[in-house]
Formats: sequence, C-alpha cells, structure tokens
Amino acid sequence: MPVEITWWGHATCTIQDANIRVLTDPLFARRLAHLRRRQGSVPPARARRADVVLVSHLHADHLHLPSLADLAPGTRLLVPRGAPRAVPGLRRLRQLRVTEVTPGDEVRIGELLVRVVPARHDGRRLPVGPQRSPALGYVVEGEARTYFAGDTGLFDAMAERVGPVDVALLPVGGWGPYLGEGHLDAGRAARALARLAPRAAVPVHYGTYWPIGMDAVRPHEFHAPGDEFVRLAAVAAPQVAVHKLGHGESVRLEVAR
Repeated sequence: MPVEITWWGHATCTIQDANIRVLTDPLFARRLAHLRRRQGSVPPARARRADVVLVSHLHADHLHLPSLADLAPGTRLLVPRGAPRAVPGLRRLRQLRVTEVTPGDEVRIGELLVRVVPARHDGRRLPVGPQRSPALGYVVEGEARTYFAGDTGLFDAMAERVGPVDVALLPVGGWGPYLGEGHLDAGRAARALARLAPRAAVPVHYGTYWPIGMDAVRPHEFHAPGDEFVRLAAVAAPQVAVHKLGHGESVRLEVAR
C-alpha cells in the first residue's frame, strides 16, 4: 500500500500510511498575530481528521491551540515534554489524549510506530526564559518511514539520529524575509537531503504565511524557496525524487524496502 502525503500549508501535512492518518503541526488559521495566510485556502474540514497529531515544538505557528481545539474528541496528540506546563491552554483541551514525548521515545499507533527524534531549534513558547521543552522531529514507520522534521537546523548527527528514512518532509523557508538560527533554508535543506538520502522528499514550511505589511519586502523569500530547493536538491542529492506540492495537493508514493 502506498503512503500518501498531503501538504495543507506551512508545516501542516497529513501522512496516510497503514490506514492511519497522521497530522503534523496543525495550523488552520487565516491569521495568526502579525501573520496572514497569503497562499492556499484554509484547509477543509477533512484536513482536521486524524488518528494521531504530532506537534514538533511550542511556537504558536506549530502548537496552535485553536486548531488543536478543532480536532475530534479522542484524537491522540503527541507534544514535547513539558508542553502542558509551558502552554496552560493545552491542559484545557481535555477532549484530546495528550502524550508528552522526548527524543528517543517510541509510540505505537495501530500498525504505525512513531519514533521521536531531536531537532536543532528553540523549543520555548516565547523567546525568553529557560529551555524546558525540546524541539522535536518524528519518523512515522509503517509501509514507509516518513521523517517530519518540524523546524530544525542542520546538525552533525542528523542522519544518525533520524535513521534511515524513505520520505523526508523538510522545511525550506519561513514566514519572514530572514531566517534565524535553527532553521533550514533551501540550501541547507538540500544538504540535509544529501545526508538523509531518502527516496523522496516534499518541501514544506514556506509560501503560506507572511507578515502583514511586508508584501513588498524581499517577496522572493516568500515565493522562491520551493523551486530553489528543487534546483539545489537535484545537485546535492540527484537520487532523491522531490515532489513540490501546491497547497492541498497530495502525492502517493510506492515504497519498496
């Protein structure tokens, strides 16, 4: 059975594997603080259906409480260790089954195994205070091994800590004209692809949200990262099939191990 990947925008994807629906970092808002959705419609109701939801870190564009509140009662939710303490609103979502995880943990969901892997990124809810929650990536293992990187920078042990994967969902941009530490741009994502050596990749986390009033400031940083990643990946990792999706588009991948 093939694995199917749907990109809803930003870091929000559905991974369908072994008849299990996995949703990553759900963000269904038209506007979030100073950001507004500039491409792609707000995902439809079917995007909110999931057996398990993976939250990579506590930033509000990845752990978005109103979007989590839209999930069906009983949905399993994996969050970084310490998230309910750092984000009190999470404790009010009593209809969800919340599990705190940290790198090295493994969680079984039906026929899927979800492995929790590290990410190099600021795991705090706000850019102040102590680091108490890790930023995470996840590897969803079923018919395929699909790596959702969340937000991360390159780190030396990336291939070793993530392990062999068949599909990589990699961030290639951001929501502003400049990327800080702990992020992948198109070039660094292509280098990550060369290290990970999956069979296929999908670029995410670009071209969806943009700060209000910054439309004329370096607009290529909003539009270009996906195409730039395709170009650079062809040089750095020519053996990897890169699938650049539009918002709401899906790709079905046959993975034979």
